[in-house]
Amino acid sequence: MQLDSPRPIARIATASDAAEVVRLAGVMFTAMGMDEPDDEWKATATAHFTRRAGDDVIAAVVDHPTEADRLVASGAATVSTHLPTPANPTGAYAYVQWVATDDTFRGRGYARAVMTELLERFDTRGGEVALHATTMGEPLYRSLGFWEGSGALPLRRRSWDPAPGTS
Repeated sequence: MQLDSPRPIARIATASDAAEVVRLAGVMFTAMGMDEPDDEWKATATAHFTRRAGDDVIAAVVDHPTEADRLVASGAATVSTHLPTPANPTGAYAYVQWVATDDTFRGRGYARAVMTELLERFDTRGGEVALHATTMGEPLYRSLGFWEGSGALPLRRRSWDPAPGTS
């Protein structure tokens, strides 16, 4: 692919892409205002991705146009089967977690290529795809059909982040 290619090509990642997918996840976390992930997290995340790729984790990536074994964008998701509902009778569910593009490649359609590849895979099995959008990513996700949804209000509970007003 050329640097000035108008349409980036994404592919499904393999376990051998793990370190680069994790590196790009770090780019995402840093862009969100978090500290650079430490080496322990990177090692754990790389081991998880390597072990789970092609099973309950799927990622789409765009290769660097000139550097071998380097990626410029990626998006990773977990896939699972929830209990079926009338709205989602298959129970198929995907949660997109890590979408990132290297700073120098932003604004060229790489994240769109990654998300399009993932959504094509998810659409073949049906079900629901969810994500949490940053301000930077929200316009892309909305253009791909993501919205707040209907039905019950989504809530979360985190052991490390208690609800306001609780002790």
